[in-house]
Amino acid sequence: MRATRIVFCALFAVGATVLSPSASTASTAFTLTSTAFADGGLMPKVHECTSGGGQDPAKKNESPPLAWPGAPAAAKSYAIVMRDLDNANLIHWVIYDIPASTASLPQNVQHVYRPPVPAGSRQVYYRGSASLYGYQGPCSPSTVNTYEFVVHALDRASLTGLNSGSSTQTAARTITAASIGSARITGES
Repeated sequence: MRATRIVFCALFAVGATVLSPSASTASTAFTLTSTAFADGGLMPKVHECTSGGGQDPAKKNESPPLAWPGAPAAAKSYAIVMRDLDNANLIHWVIYDIPASTASLPQNVQHVYRPPVPAGSRQVYYRGSASLYGYQGPCSPSTVNTYEFVVHALDRASLTGLNSGSSTQTAARTITAASIGSARITGES
């Protein structure tokens, strides 16, 4: 009888382990990556701004390709905020209303309020040296700064309170308030 009880308890423990959510589903960490640079690595010149003077043909002000595997299943859309961490957290890029079915951005998202890729997304107007919609690349001519890209999984499909006249700060606050998870990558330039 005692041996039967021990076997039964052992089988019960194994069964509980096999059926537990953490054991049955291999959850992947929510991460943000780029094929253009490693986390903390040097960003290629193609991603640097073209508005800082000089005529370097390698500088194209193209947004880097980004991918975010392992996002929370409850995400209804995504948003990305890029900041210069060494320049008072200056916001260089905000793109939001990225559909939940999207898990990556291509290089060089078009500089318009509603880019065709990813369909449905919107970008905030950058009111700085470039004055354009979307991505404004690093513009540090004499220093190396750290730029942070953060992808937010959002609890709603659209940030209806934002529009073509919203500021980067307003957009960033709205995104943070709707965020149910985030991942980040930094690059140096």
